[in-house]
Amino acid sequence: MSLNSPIEPDAARPESVEPVTLSDRVNAVINPTADPSPDAAAATAAKSAEKTGMPQSRKQNSATFTQPETIGLFGPRKDSFSQRYHLTRRGKLKRLTQIAQIVNQFDIVHGLTPIKMRLMLEALGPTFVKVGQILSMRSEILPQSFCDELSKLRADADPMPYGTVLQVLEDEYGRPVGEIFERIDATPLGSASLAQVHRAKLSTGEDVAVKVQRPGVRETMAQDVSIMRTIARIAAKTMHSAQVVDLSGVVEELWDTFESETDFLIETRNLAEFKRFCERYKYMDCPKPYPELCTEHVVVMDYVEGISVSHPNELIEAGYDLKEIGTKLVDNYATQVLDEGFFHADPHPGNIMVRGGRIVLLDLGMTGRLNAKTRSVLKAMIFAVAKQDSPALADGLLRFAGAEADPEDYPALLADLDVIVKEFGTVDLAELDIAAMLTALTQMAQRHGIEVPSTVTTVGRALVTLEGLLDEFIPDVNMIQIISDHIAASTSKKDFAKDEAKSLVIEGHQALHSLLAAANELKVASRMLTRGQLRVNMEMVGSQEPIHLLANMVNRLTMALIVVGLFIGSSIVYYAGIKPVIFGIPIVGFLGYVIAFILSVWIVFDIYFKGRSNKKR
Repeated sequence: MSLNSPIEPDAARPESVEPVTLSDRVNAVINPTADPSPDAAAATAAKSAEKTGMPQSRKQNSATFTQPETIGLFGPRKDSFSQRYHLTRRGKLKRLTQIAQIVNQFDIVHGLTPIKMRLMLEALGPTFVKVGQILSMRSEILPQSFCDELSKLRADADPMPYGTVLQVLEDEYGRPVGEIFERIDATPLGSASLAQVHRAKLSTGEDVAVKVQRPGVRETMAQDVSIMRTIARIAAKTMHSAQVVDLSGVVEELWDTFESETDFLIETRNLAEFKRFCERYKYMDCPKPYPELCTEHVVVMDYVEGISVSHPNELIEAGYDLKEIGTKLVDNYATQVLDEGFFHADPHPGNIMVRGGRIVLLDLGMTGRLNAKTRSVLKAMIFAVAKQDSPALADGLLRFAGAEADPEDYPALLADLDVIVKEFGTVDLAELDIAAMLTALTQMAQRHGIEVPSTVTTVGRALVTLEGLLDEFIPDVNMIQIISDHIAASTSKKDFAKDEAKSLVIEGHQALHSLLAAANELKVASRMLTRGQLRVNMEMVGSQEPIHLLANMVNRLTMALIVVGLFIGSSIVYYAGIKPVIFGIPIVGFLGYVIAFILSVWIVFDIYFKGRSNKKR
């Protein structure tokens, strides 16, 4: 029967089925837990699959993940973070207890050595391994010995069992692995905290690398991030203004990184985009992805066999010039960051190989993107440091923050920038410490309420990683000099005029809208003025302290009048001889004298101590 054919009523209804009452239908909707057992539900799904021709596994997945959309009195029910990743309070407490036990096992109270810190992060799981990887690139936060040890977290992870890898592949593809791959090597090429890479051969003959995500890694990370969010909220409430770092923002940025890195479809798109970028350069390349075989948890790409830049002796023996490799690598990286706005965010030695005269970049899971405005500001700031121009550097920072930027103390901002320019702008390019300069700029911007985009921080981390690679393996290459030469060469007069014209158009557009908005505000203000509804809030600079002193004087005068009143009243009671009497003085008068004496002493001490504190100021 086709879908367009009319359905004959009661044609397929068995006579033994009793009619369903309205209350039964209502209960079935309100109380869905009264549905048949899981076995019965599975049987129903199987029958439905047979009728529709859909594979049973896909039908069950559809039944499992498809939920009806609902509305309520206060709007639709939202899919919370905990529901999405099946997090429970009991599970979080269990995980928190596990973290506390591991931390206690490594005796963190009495200090950590670099090796103990690395082992502790490995024991804590993939979330903390990723945190350690990020910290390994931040020499301004940790000593260099710790950074060197944490850098081993990139590859030193316990491998998954081969059977687990095959099971993940079958679950992802929904069919036997032998139908897709002719063979898969049992020994992994590399095993990291998030995934494992195996060499394989497709049934069509291509030599590929298969990157398989560890099962449940995203759920584990979500649980850890949920715990971190709770800790950040508590810290924000207790630290208040003393808080130097936005902990909640750090945790959210960390989760964004986790989420993007655990979605391998993003890495697939990055590989395809970067492959198109490399086509313009004969000396650059990256693996080609196979999108039809890539899923959220699996990436299939060309297998690359070459010489890692971490083995300079092998490169020299193969006839390569290390200085040429380093120069081309840095110049191309400057192109990625400053010209294209799409760059590899983790250029550590394990992700860079040389094969067939080409520099091959691997692992495009971590990438960064910069819009045209940010790229323009970065170029301007580099020139400002080179020219030791503090006002130009300040303008660049304020352009990062946008129209809402309004530093409370602009002269103080310029003074701080003068210190940075004198410290970093006067040294030779070969001696410039990029990590320290970027850290100083970021911290200074935070002190003045200027928010630097997270993409700029990503650029900084990537440049620090690239600088460390060059210092260790290709020390003759001056990265800063190459970047400066790249900017000077790529910024021709024609390009400069084009960029300036674009900036003028954008700024003119913003200025026009601001002018129109100001005219509208002026219209409203004039209308309120003519109706007598306009109020002006004025604040006199420096007026708070005199008003405070005047209030203190009035308070003291009031207390003095109360004291005098108590003394006079008590004296009147004394001469009246009102009973009962204590020490020859009526009780009411005696209490009045005592209270007046205490208040007098308090006034004298208040005047004395506040006078001394004012003199110290």
